[in-house]
Amino acid sequence: MATLSVKPGQRFTLPSWHANSHLISADAERQRSASHRVRQEARALRNETNNQTKWDEHDNQTRLVERIGSVNRWKETLDKCLADIDAEIDALAKVKEATECALQAKNLPLEVSIECLTLRESRRAIDVVRDPVEEELHKEVKVIDQAKRELQQRVNEAFQQLCLLQEARQQLSGDHRRKMEALEIDRVCLSVSVNSPNISLKANPTRVPAGSTAPHEWEQHSQHNKERAEAEMKASTELREAALLAIAQTNNELEAQRVATEFALRKRIRDLEGAYDELRWQEQNTLEEIAETEEDIRLLEVDLRRKTQDLKVAHTRLETRTYRPRMELCRDQVQYGLTDEVQQLEGTIRALGRKLAESQAALDALSSQLYRVQTDIGYKASSLLLDNKCADSRRKLAVPAEKFVPEVDAFNRTARRALSPAEERAAGVG
Repeated sequence: MATLSVKPGQRFTLPSWHANSHLISADAERQRSASHRVRQEARALRNETNNQTKWDEHDNQTRLVERIGSVNRWKETLDKCLADIDAEIDALAKVKEATECALQAKNLPLEVSIECLTLRESRRAIDVVRDPVEEELHKEVKVIDQAKRELQQRVNEAFQQLCLLQEARQQLSGDHRRKMEALEIDRVCLSVSVNSPNISLKANPTRVPAGSTAPHEWEQHSQHNKERAEAEMKASTELREAALLAIAQTNNELEAQRVATEFALRKRIRDLEGAYDELRWQEQNTLEEIAETEEDIRLLEVDLRRKTQDLKVAHTRLETRTYRPRMELCRDQVQYGLTDEVQQLEGTIRALGRKLAESQAALDALSSQLYRVQTDIGYKASSLLLDNKCADSRRKLAVPAEKFVPEVDAFNRTARRALSPAEERAAGVG
């Protein structure tokens, strides 16, 4: 009789089969619910981030536009300030040139006055009198001489003010140039979009670049440049008015100022000589101290080497005594004494080393100080030489001008003519 084949393996009950089906169905629903929640969160995140990105980009576009407007307004302000300072430089240069011409024009009246005085020296006998004409001629010479000094001072002031105006203009020009560059950069940034070529991720783009300034510092910098330029232009305007007035007036205080300057120069020379002598004394003492310190360092090094040799002896004795046999390896008084000696020598060597380092540091400090003293001596010698040259140069004020003034005046850019025989006789050099 044939038998029915039975499939081997585990058999599940019907309730288990139903339970498994329900479990799979519940898991599927739970996974779909989780997936739905994730999808909804992803959509919300996308919407939120897209809106945030758009608003951030819009805000930064607005900030760039406002920044470009601010920089452009300052650029226009600097444009006007540059135009004003250029006009002032031209005006001051013309006034300076007019003052130089007026100074040169004083030579002819002076020559005429001196010639007149010289001619009147030819009078004889009772006619050689100090009459009102001679007194007026002498006054005229004095007034012209004072006018020339006043005009020369105004020319010097105008030259210095021109330098200050040029410096202020250079600062304005640099600020203007940098604002033009910043405008170009910000306009490029304003035009950049996701479709622009050559955009890429950068390394650490949020870093704060070195030399960054705060907005108020940026504002104050341009404001300072503008205010300085305005102040220099105001000073230049006042100087132009004073120079134009000085063409017709004289200044009686110039001679007093010259005397005061010479007094100050002489006092300065005395002070420099005193300081120079003091520094030379300090140099000599420092050199002596350096020599003594070097000798002490040498002795310290000798003692340090000696103490090192003594330490080697003590170490060698201690090491050698470790080879004593058996009971002879006794910690006797020699052992304690050698140990104390090693410790004492090591402390001594450390102390000597520290003192040697301190001495070396002191020597280095002395050498640095000597260098400073010698450098300052050079400075003082140079200053003394320069001030003596200044004093020698100022002696030309008491000597006839033709012996010292070059043929061409470098400042006034006018040729110095030779004195006439009448002027030479009047000046006492004929």
